[in-house]
Amino acid sequence: MKNVKLERSRAPTTGQVLRLSVAFLSLSLASGCVVGPDYRKPTLAMPISWSKKTKQEAPPELSQWWKKLNDPLLDQLVDEAVAGNLDVASAKAKVRQARATTREQAGSLLPSATASSSATRNRSAATEGSEASVYPQYQAGFDASWELDLFGGNKRGLEAARYSEQASEEELRDTLVTLIGDITSYYVQAREYQALIALAERSAKSQRQTAALTRRQFEAGEATGVDAAKADAQAASTEADVPSYRISYAQTIHRIGILTGKSPDAVEARMSKNAPIPTPPTKVSPGIPADILLNRPDVRQAERQLAQYTAKIGQAEADRYPSISLTGSISSSATSIGDLAKKSTIGWSIGPTVSIPLFQGGQLKAAVDVAKAQRDQYFVAYQSSVLSAMEDVENAIVGLNQSRLKNAKLAVSVAGYRQAAKLSRSLNETGATNFLNVLDSERSLYSAEESFIQGRVDIATYYIALNKALGGGWDAALDIDKPVVRDKGEAPHLVSMR
Repeated sequence: MKNVKLERSRAPTTGQVLRLSVAFLSLSLASGCVVGPDYRKPTLAMPISWSKKTKQEAPPELSQWWKKLNDPLLDQLVDEAVAGNLDVASAKAKVRQARATTREQAGSLLPSATASSSATRNRSAATEGSEASVYPQYQAGFDASWELDLFGGNKRGLEAARYSEQASEEELRDTLVTLIGDITSYYVQAREYQALIALAERSAKSQRQTAALTRRQFEAGEATGVDAAKADAQAASTEADVPSYRISYAQTIHRIGILTGKSPDAVEARMSKNAPIPTPPTKVSPGIPADILLNRPDVRQAERQLAQYTAKIGQAEADRYPSISLTGSISSSATSIGDLAKKSTIGWSIGPTVSIPLFQGGQLKAAVDVAKAQRDQYFVAYQSSVLSAMEDVENAIVGLNQSRLKNAKLAVSVAGYRQAAKLSRSLNETGATNFLNVLDSERSLYSAEESFIQGRVDIATYYIALNKALGGGWDAALDIDKPVVRDKGEAPHLVSMR
């Protein structure tokens, strides 16, 4: 590195100051130059429509999509989760960190200045003809420096910091998309387990009544011991489903409590009353594939990260070019404070410092190659995020459409098995059919009703998955600036040693 510094020891004339000002202005204008590639958003080839075409191709209605399930308690839980979820709080802190980093990087483009002062008491040595003397010495000084960003290294750093800030904001939005989808999914599951518990208890009660009747018929010699044993076994098997469903229900409720940022049992009381499984609207528009580039926050985050690492190439490239810093200082020394800058010794210096990277063993070029390789990785990650988003939407569309068809058939199946169970009991009472047909019809009805409940949940689950895949999340205002931890006593203070 070659360093050159120019200094003057006497006050500059007006002409010298003017020439220096013109030189500094010229250098400042020249500092508008940057090196490295300028970022341009990639153009990706997108299909004009989804492969499973739908009747609705209007833009997707993603704003507060969960409210279309018409469940006030679900709406409350979503609001509570957005306000209290710990993952959201962490994502907010990351945004604050990124914003502070941007402000810190912006400061590198501005001059820096420091002031200093000192006070000493000195003693001069005695010499022939004079005695030793003691006198005070006061000094005050001012130093300033400014790195002229001739090749835009600091500008590229600020550019990268701003892109990073935008990426952190998209990460927060993606966290909200995931959170709202999770809260809604767990809520639907909780209502599913309530419905399955009610079904199992209702079916077990009916089967117990059938088993009691069979036992009386066996005692009267109208049924076999096999019939009675099978009736008891079927009722017990259905009753055994209840504890399993209660376990799953409790785990789901506890998860909802955690997602709201509270204790596991925080929502148990409000969820204790049974409510129907939320039913999605019949018409849902997925829009077109290009919509995900604008609506999916994880896709936007990947694109902003690509922009960030493109800017870092220019930051690394600028290190290969010369740099110039302007420095200046002025100091005053006197034996009395009142004499500073008046009856005192005044010294000053001003001038540029030039640093030229002559030989670094290939490190600076290697740093540029590293930055380009990182940029390439984020370009691939951006492409991957787009493809994954398209896959999510395609899967959700297929799942939602097929689940609706499946559940329509299951409804017919339930109606048929209910009629069959009713007829089999009537025929058994008249002796027209054996008891095995009664047990078989009851078992089939229970299984069909169970499948029908799960089918309704599948429809709601794929509706949730579709809205998540399309990027539906929270679009209301968020308080990001409020810190989680409020520090006290940050001013200078004494600390006791323990």
